[in-house]
Amino acid sequence: MNKSATISMRVNPEVKAKAESVFADFGLSLSEAINVFLHKAIMEAGMPFEMKQPRYNAETEAAMEEARGIMNGTIKAKAFDSVEDFIQYLNEE
Repeated sequence: MNKSATISMRVNPEVKAKAESVFADFGLSLSEAINVFLHKAIMEAGMPFEMKQPRYNAETEAAMEEARGIMNGTIKAKAFDSVEDFIQYLNEE
């Protein structure tokens, strides 16, 4: 299929980087992923996924983002020498 039409859009740089990372895991460029989305939307005759409100509150979302950061190494996890140190840390907050 001939690919000669162009779509130009603005997006938050952080959102773009995160999306590129997700799609790279599938071996797709951002452009290819958008193409997949458009084809699926045509097949479904609408949005190709169910749209819902987030099911977590802001505090939970922040904790999940922190956990993702710890897992991918962008945030250093706090370490404790003992359970007592951990409990003391919890009581300080």
